[in-house]
Amino acid sequence: MNMIDEFISSLQNSPKGLFNPWYHRDDKHDETKDAPEIRRQQLKTYLSERVETAKYLFIAEALGYQGGHFTGIAMTSERILLGHQEPKYGVRPDHVFQTIEPQRTSSPTVIEKGMSEPTATIMWGALIDLGINPYEVVLWNALPWHPYKPDQGLLSNRTPTADELDAGLDHLKSFMKLFEDVEMVAVGRKCELSLSQLGVDHIQVRHPANGGAPKFRRQVKNLF
Repeated sequence: MNMIDEFISSLQNSPKGLFNPWYHRDDKHDETKDAPEIRRQQLKTYLSERVETAKYLFIAEALGYQGGHFTGIAMTSERILLGHQEPKYGVRPDHVFQTIEPQRTSSPTVIEKGMSEPTATIMWGALIDLGINPYEVVLWNALPWHPYKPDQGLLSNRTPTADELDAGLDHLKSFMKLFEDVEMVAVGRKCELSLSQLGVDHIQVRHPANGGAPKFRRQVKNLF
């Protein structure tokens, strides 16, 4: 078992109250029973294709239901994997990975064209618009799993608790060991706190959500 396989295997032990896209099945919204396996394979491929080329790790707060919940990849939506974001934003499926066929895991009855996450669209759109090689950038979250509101179900997001973020620290450390000689970029304040707790040198950029997209794009442009 290589380091990426070991890392993905370590994600299996997730705290209660969090959706684990690689080992939990979303019974209400997943299209097939093998959805967790598809998400594991897509994450493995995404990481494997960047081990030799990564220069920047962009770390955000937590997985969202419109993004990694159904793709298995942080800040990456199904519409990106399915090619629906190419006409407007220039983001192609092969910008994410190339050696396997991208798949959606949500049922088309939920959203016909697949989930679309604003953060994912802004993040990938900025990389492509600025001419940045997407294989030099790896996206991840301080909390690898998806925090949701119990009263609203799995198609919701909530702010992770301090205890949940603490639970993600060991995985964040393991994640960083997969990539050598890279620049750490904290996307938002919560992630900056996690990296500071680990004593990791990093650059902070504004999170693109809630009106932060223009500043985020400027900061990413300056960074590169």
